[in-house]
Amino acid sequence: MIERKDFYIDGAWVAPLDGTDHAVINPSTEEPCATISLGGQADTDAAVAAAKAALPGWMATPVEERIAALERILEAYKARSEDVAQAISMEMGAPIDMARSQQFGAGFGHLKDFIRAARAFEWEKPLGDHAPNSRILHEAVGVCALITPWNWPMNQISLKVGAALVSGNTMILKPSEESPISAMVFADCVEAAGLPKGVFNLVNGDGVGVGSQLSAHPDVDMVSFTGSTRAGKLISKAAADTLKRVHLELGGKGANLVFADADEKAVKRGVLHMMNNTGQSCNAPSRMIVEASRYDAAVEEARAVAEKVTVGPASEEGRHIGPVVNATQWEKIQDLIQKGIDEGARLVTGGPGRPEGFNKGYYVRPTVFADVTNDMTIAREEIFGPVLSIMKFETEEEAVAIANDTPYGLTNYVQSSDDARRVRLARQLRSGMVEMNGESRGAGAPFGGMKASGNGREGGAYGIHDFVEVKAVSGWAAE
Repeated sequence: MIERKDFYIDGAWVAPLDGTDHAVINPSTEEPCATISLGGQADTDAAVAAAKAALPGWMATPVEERIAALERILEAYKARSEDVAQAISMEMGAPIDMARSQQFGAGFGHLKDFIRAARAFEWEKPLGDHAPNSRILHEAVGVCALITPWNWPMNQISLKVGAALVSGNTMILKPSEESPISAMVFADCVEAAGLPKGVFNLVNGDGVGVGSQLSAHPDVDMVSFTGSTRAGKLISKAAADTLKRVHLELGGKGANLVFADADEKAVKRGVLHMMNNTGQSCNAPSRMIVEASRYDAAVEEARAVAEKVTVGPASEEGRHIGPVVNATQWEKIQDLIQKGIDEGARLVTGGPGRPEGFNKGYYVRPTVFADVTNDMTIAREEIFGPVLSIMKFETEEEAVAIANDTPYGLTNYVQSSDDARRVRLARQLRSGMVEMNGESRGAGAPFGGMKASGNGREGGAYGIHDFVEVKAVSGWAAE
């Protein structure tokens, strides 16, 4: 049993001022694996005060030194790779091989991207040839509250901390109470990098407590939140009274448009992408929308692929999927699977209950529904589990209409060998990202959505832009 009850405030690990014990549950076993503290108002206030005090000095630190600090964090993070992977696997159920590669690797990649982007970023630049004495400065927003989720812990922590840090902001990280140990390992890496006191702070807590306190705190200038759309709305309301900047990365209900001319691996690719991380990704392609002439074959192929997806404990090596994160998520997913059946979707494989051979652990059967219509609950709500809904379309126009008929707008996917069609669809789909023919977005490409999927962008230069203010200066003297 791990016990890590301290918070990282003002450059040191300190005992909580107003903490309550919280058990972290291993979703593979349903047993406690760690004890942390959930902070109270006094802990939040202490962290914010430390960040506020450190802000003038860190803002004034030359960008080259801020980049060097991020490089030191990256080196420390690399040295702790196994600790990060083991923590993520234990606390949120990512299979250990996946935790070592994708979960750890996401954080490593983003930190590298920010170092590259910061070196090329125009922190100060002339307005233009027409105004030689006007200058544009990009400077820190200020004290930032970074509230991160449990499903991709290092992905989201690195996207927020990396951008905030290199931009000259100071920060308070509140990781999810479901995945706090990996965040505390990350804080160890920051400590090893030797940043000035107060630049980075970590307070564990839940959304109702520390999350709400940070969102409403008068000395916090910006909140960057990744999580559910419901929580994003609450944070926006809490932040409104102090007019702080709010950056939201929220839910998704991605459409994967599979045309008759798609390559032979398109369906398999879509199913496996949906099942990755046990379906717990906001950008999962959860609605597979297939052209009529290929529909029946696609349904059978999806069945075959899903039935080969194995489920197992997160601690075991291999390419299986693990449990979902907790009992609440498990029960929600079970209810939605049952609702799919009740509303008339055709259950192709999977279904309610645990997979065969499991009577403990939050395991979900890889599930595929066919003959889904866009008015069904499973087509409208984000399930956040290994559940795929397959629909049929007749024309390109109908495919676009189905894809866009959702409150969300994070990622959509297109599978077609027709170059002109892919370009048309990329322009018509209402989402912050469109991925086509299985090609991943480039390193540093902006991650983010529109509509109920939130606002703002993360990653690379676009992520830096979200953590800076733009200042216009006239009468600038050449240096």
